[in-house]
Amino acid sequence: MAGSQKKVVLRRFSPGLLWGYLPSRGFAHAGFLDLLDLSGRVQNIPLSDVKYAAFVRDFNTNDTSAPERLLRKTFLARPRTEGLWLRLTLRDGDRIEGLAPLDLTMADGWVEDMGVQLVPPDIRGNTQRLYIPRAAIDQMEVLAVVTSPSKRKPSTPIPAEDTQQPDLFSMPLPPDSRTH
Repeated sequence: MAGSQKKVVLRRFSPGLLWGYLPSRGFAHAGFLDLLDLSGRVQNIPLSDVKYAAFVRDFNTNDTSAPERLLRKTFLARPRTEGLWLRLTLRDGDRIEGLAPLDLTMADGWVEDMGVQLVPPDIRGNTQRLYIPRAAIDQMEVLAVVTSPSKRKPSTPIPAEDTQQPDLFSMPLPPDSRTH
């Protein structure tokens, strides 16, 4: 496990939370997640047991019910940040929305059937990023592709005025035959 280690709260489907450290990338391989726990030991956690790994600012080890403080799991409105807006339904029926990157880094986890990394709806909370293994996902919906206005395709240009069609409103009207 080379590279910088990030604080993680690991939520499992089976009861129990784990606190520890994971690198930013490359932490899942061969069906396992290598977690460096708070005592300095590496634990091999099967990905099939992991609901999600929350990369957090603080561990909040005294809070045993929701230390990741992931209070809002859906967006209140369309996200403003660029990304692929996803809604995931997990094996236990829990729904989580988030933004996946719009580049090939999203595909990195899918190549080996490992999972997806998302930015949660409330980035001001304790959870900065989520890793959800493929084994935890029951259903995935793409809600929108959110792009910045500067990266949108240019609109089709308005064609120049067609000179072959006569302007019917500026032509003189024929004399009225009913005038006395």
